[in-house]
Amino acid sequence: MSNFMISDRFYFSSETSFLIKKYIGSTFVIKYGGSAMKDEVIQSNVIEDISLICSLGIKVIVVHGGGYLIDTWLKKLNLNPQFQNGVRVTDASTVEVVEMVLSGQVNKKIVSLFNNVNIPAVGLSGKDTNLFIASPISKDSKNFTGIVSKVSTNLLYTLTSNGFLPVISSVASSAAGYTYNINADTVASAIASSIKADKLILLTDTPGILEDRSNSDTLIKDLNVEKIKKLKVNGIIKDGMIPKVNSCVSALNNNVKAVHIIDGRLRYSLLNELFTYRRIGSMIVL
Repeated sequence: MSNFMISDRFYFSSETSFLIKKYIGSTFVIKYGGSAMKDEVIQSNVIEDISLICSLGIKVIVVHGGGYLIDTWLKKLNLNPQFQNGVRVTDASTVEVVEMVLSGQVNKKIVSLFNNVNIPAVGLSGKDTNLFIASPISKDSKNFTGIVSKVSTNLLYTLTSNGFLPVISSVASSAAGYTYNINADTVASAIASSIKADKLILLTDTPGILEDRSNSDTLIKDLNVEKIKKLKVNGIIKDGMIPKVNSCVSALNNNVKAVHIIDGRLRYSLLNELFTYRRIGSMIVL
């Protein structure tokens, strides 16, 4: 493939061609959320880049969040958003809002955006065919924040092997039939682990893992699990980054080959991270 400039910041080059060939037939799980969802231009760019990845012969599963919209609706309903260790605390009233926003508003919009660019997308939540089952994250019976206890992969294999793009919201039922809100990073990790994805990619609001959170120049591009442990002990990884990193490590310990944390707000961030050797985010391996 000859050099072809898509923009002044991403090129199709011989290196890109090699990486594309390397990944044909692979499966990537992409978690999409944060500020990359708020701005319509950025959202359109992300959809465009994921669509290009699909068109290259790579199977993609998208897991999405939508926390900013959940907070907006909670405030409209005079409900206060609550968090603990970077994870939303979900009472009975909040979980109804979460399901309405994630499975209704956000999921269907993302599905429509993919279908509008001729990528056949199917919207799902954990409740569809019991795709994933929730269990409580705590012993508090009034907290409907959950974790993933089981993933059923048959539907995902059926969809991806027939050219469909699953778009999944992080809401599920427990074995007892209660609705639970699950952190989208956790869901993406569980799904990537269950299907043994080649890559788990988290689109975030930061360049990746930083030595100094106030300085983007301190990006750590290459990490392993031991380095992650040290960064957590030293307090460099904290707050909302904790569930993200925990999800990454869990995936790596369950047969996912590599995890990437990248800034979804940057144009062509996905393409530069996946199809160039210089990369622009943090990659974690065992």
